[in-house]
Amino acid sequence: MADAERLLLSGNEAIALAACDSGFALGAGYPGTPSTEILERFAELGGKAQWSPNEKVALEVVLGSAYCGARSLATMKHVGLNVAADVLFTAAYTGVSGALVVVSADDPGMWSSQNEQDNRRYAVAAGVPMLEPADSQEAYDFLFAAAEVSERWRLPVILRLTTRVCHSKTVVRPGARIAPQPPTYERDYRSRVMIPLHARPAHRRLRAKLVEIDAWNETSPLNRRVVGETSLGIITSGISFMHAREAAPQASILKIAMTHPLPMKMIRDFAASVDRCVVIEEGDPVLADAILAAGIAIEAKSEMYRFGELNVPRVRRILAGDNSPEPQPAKGKPPELCKGCPHRTVFETLKKLDCLVSGDIGCYTLAALPPLEAMDSMICMGAAIGVGLGMRHVLPAHQAKRIVSVIGDSTFVHSGITGLVEMIYNPPASGHVLIILDNGITAMTGLQEHPGTGRTLDHKATGRVVYEDLARSLGVKQVHVIDPIKDPQRLEDVLRQCLAGDELSVIVARRPCLLAAKKIEQWSADNAAAKAVQP
Repeated sequence: MADAERLLLSGNEAIALAACDSGFALGAGYPGTPSTEILERFAELGGKAQWSPNEKVALEVVLGSAYCGARSLATMKHVGLNVAADVLFTAAYTGVSGALVVVSADDPGMWSSQNEQDNRRYAVAAGVPMLEPADSQEAYDFLFAAAEVSERWRLPVILRLTTRVCHSKTVVRPGARIAPQPPTYERDYRSRVMIPLHARPAHRRLRAKLVEIDAWNETSPLNRRVVGETSLGIITSGISFMHAREAAPQASILKIAMTHPLPMKMIRDFAASVDRCVVIEEGDPVLADAILAAGIAIEAKSEMYRFGELNVPRVRRILAGDNSPEPQPAKGKPPELCKGCPHRTVFETLKKLDCLVSGDIGCYTLAALPPLEAMDSMICMGAAIGVGLGMRHVLPAHQAKRIVSVIGDSTFVHSGITGLVEMIYNPPASGHVLIILDNGITAMTGLQEHPGTGRTLDHKATGRVVYEDLARSLGVKQVHVIDPIKDPQRLEDVLRQCLAGDELSVIVARRPCLLAAKKIEQWSADNAAAKAVQP
């Protein structure tokens, strides 16, 4: 795109390059917009990257790597941190030997997510430092900084991105490469075995480290002060800095890079230096609440600007105190399942049979929208089975027998397997029907591999989870594998039979995604050719 000194990169690409240049030994994650491209690009650049079944496993893997002194990276979208939170909170107690950086990509405006959570609150709750880049150069630089902070204080560090930083391209000037340190393991069971005897002092150590990091952040060169007129001061972080610079170029600005722990003395001094001080931040009023709680006089945005992404016009409205209704964008064509998608046949059949569908996360969630309108609930990854079981447990028989749980292949591996175990352990009196939509790829995030495809992140052959074998091994007697496009009548007949009975049933509706079929054929051919030439 440019010469070696100046590259035009998205934030995701910049982080991948920084991971290579700063000597990260391993990256693991679960694909999720807007974070997906980080590990894919890291692998293309020669880094060791892998998709994990879910975010918790990914963080566990890189935590083990960081215990051995290696720089380690976990990537996920914001809701993925909910899945990984159990590991994160205790990893803050155990600490690490090498660097451990968790990239959390938030999605303000919910462009492809089921909620709009602000993961800055996770840094506060878990007690780990958080850095927030505003553009691709900072995404590159801050990964270096996050690694250094993590190694200095032996703590996991969250690098929080938002959609605009992940996908917008700005100029990056790469720095010098750092040679990674060879990993080694030193036993330290008192720090890493979190029985209460060890966890209690670990919590005190964590809080002491945060006090040290707080003092360091007060003079950190990562924070930036833009000198302007003293009539208006703006405190901001992340992508909001860009919007604020354009909306009020004359203003003085304090851009905070590390938003936990906050440099409160720096903030207090800045607020006292201007006549009017406004906090501009996307999402929840995390900065404003903390600054106000410290007794510093600032203005927070109105509640109406808590929702959706900020942009320059919205920041101008905030600064003007304009709380009038915002202009609504023109309605576009709603998304729908691809023409010829094998999932369509499944949902058309479910609708024909008047089923109540407990659905899940994936492209097939579009079946909830017109013209199909064939899904009744969708909560989070893996919830289809548990929610469907709960409905079966309490509804009268004539309604319970209409309930079907539907989940995609990648999602089933992510967090649906435990739901299947629950189905076997606590079966409803009416039995239950689970349909696994197996299109051979993680379609929604752009055709990523997962443990059910039998291919690694870079499409090389590896072990494969076979859903029908797993279901049978767990004791499900009614297991059917059907191609919904090739044999739609069999799908309907089997579904009628399963709904009529009182047994547990699993139907694997298997047909490759239309967008991935040719690629899957090519990857399979490549792997077969590679195997043929092996000695």
